[in-house]
Amino acid sequence: MAHKRILSFKHAGRGIWTAFKEEPHLKFHFGVAILILALGWYFHLTRQEWMGVILVIGLVIGVELTNTAIETVVDSFTSDYHPAAKRAKDVSAGAVLIMAIMAISIGIIIFLPHLLNLLGDS
Repeated sequence: MAHKRILSFKHAGRGIWTAFKEEPHLKFHFGVAILILALGWYFHLTRQEWMGVILVIGLVIGVELTNTAIETVVDSFTSDYHPAAKRAKDVSAGAVLIMAIMAISIGIIIFLPHLLNLLGDS
C-alpha cells in the first residue's frame, strides 16, 4: 500500500515536470509565481497575505494542469475538427482565464497597499 502511494507521488511529479517542459503557458504561470513570491518576500507579507498568495498560485497552476490534461485527452481522440472537442478545450481554457483574473484581482488587493506605501516613502 505504501509503495503505491509513493508511486502515485512519483507519477504526479512526472506529470507536472512533463507539462512544465512542454507547455509554454505553464512556464509563464510558474515564472509569474516566482516573481510574486519574491515580491511577497520583499514586502514582508503577513501570514494572511501569504495564505492568499499561495492559494491563488496553487489554484492557477492546478487549473492550468487540468486544462493541459483535458487538451491532451481531446487531442488524443481526434485531430479533426469536432465541435464538442473545441467546446471542451475552450471551456477548460476559460477556466484558466477566470482563475487568472481572480488571481490578479487578489494580487492587486494584497500588493497595492504595499506598493502605495513604497511610493509614499520615496
